[in-house]
Amino acid sequence: MVIIIKKEDILKAVEKVDVVAAMEEGFIQYSKGNTVVPPVGELLFEEPRGEAHIKYGYIKKDDFYCIKIASGFYDNPKLGISSSQGLMLLFDQKTGQPAAVLLDEGVLTDIRTAAAGALAARYFAPRDPESIGIIGTGIQARLQLEFLLKQTDCRSVWIWGRNEENSKHFKEEMGKGVEIHIARSPSEVAQNTRLIVTTTPSETPLLFADDIRPGTHITAIGSDTSHKQELESALLQKADILIADSKSQSKSRGEIFRAVKDGLIDEEKAVELGNAILNPDLRRKKEDQISIADLTGVAVQDIMIATAVYKNFINN
Repeated sequence: MVIIIKKEDILKAVEKVDVVAAMEEGFIQYSKGNTVVPPVGELLFEEPRGEAHIKYGYIKKDDFYCIKIASGFYDNPKLGISSSQGLMLLFDQKTGQPAAVLLDEGVLTDIRTAAAGALAARYFAPRDPESIGIIGTGIQARLQLEFLLKQTDCRSVWIWGRNEENSKHFKEEMGKGVEIHIARSPSEVAQNTRLIVTTTPSETPLLFADDIRPGTHITAIGSDTSHKQELESALLQKADILIADSKSQSKSRGEIFRAVKDGLIDEEKAVELGNAILNPDLRRKKEDQISIADLTGVAVQDIMIATAVYKNFINN
C-alpha cells in the first residue's frame, strides 16, 4: 500500500533527521560510484518564467529508488504561494512497487540544498569568516543562513538582494541573535565577508574576481541550469580550490560549465565534493586560499532525504 505523506508530517519528520549527515553520506556514495543517477530532466518556461527539474536515481543495494519533480516559478509570491513546488516518489528497489508519495511542495529540495551548503562550509570555509555573506533574500537564502549558523559561531551577516524591501524583510525575520547588514551591492558583501553563499536565479554574474578577498569560500547555489550564472568565470579561474557536487552535471550546467565554456578553466580543475570529504588533501591547506563549491543539486540528495523522512514517518 502506498503511503501519502503530507507537507506538515514531512516537516515534523525532517526535524528528527540529521540532514547534513545524510547529505554527507549521499555525496560519499555518489563519488565512490555506488549510485545510479541519470542526467537531469528539465522543463523551462517563459510566461510566466519558471522551471521544473526531474531528478531520479538510487544507491546500489539500498531499499528504495527515488523520482523527484521540483519546480521554481518566480512570480508565485505575487499570487501568495511559494516559488518552490514539487513532490518526491519512493519505490521499492527490489520490486518496483511504489512505497510513498511525499507531498512536500518543494520544501525537501530547499532543505537538502541548504544542508549541502552547510556541508560545503564545514569542509571548506575559513576558520574565522569574520562575517557570513548571503546573496539573495528568498527561501533558499533564509535556509542557507539558518543551516550555516549551526556550523559556525559567527553571528555577523551581510546580505544583498535586488529588492530593498525584501532585504528589509529578510533582516527583520532572520535578525534574532544575528547582526545583519544590508549591502548596496554584491561587491560590498564580498568586501566584508569571507564566507559567501549565492542563492539567486541570475543569468549574469553578480560576483567578480576582483571582489573576492584572500581566504574567501563561496558556495554557489543558484546556477542549476546552463543559462544561469552568479559568478564571473574569471573568479573560478582565480580560485585555488574548485568543488563540484557532480562532475558529470558540471559539464552541462552551473558555474563550472560556464567557466569551461568561456575557456578560462579546464573541467579537470574541479574535484567532486564526495571525494574531497574522503580525502583531506583535496581541501584547504592555507587560510588565504580561495575556494568555490558549485552545487547544482544531485539526485542522491533527494534519495537520502526522502528515504530518511519516510523511515522516520513510518517508525513514529
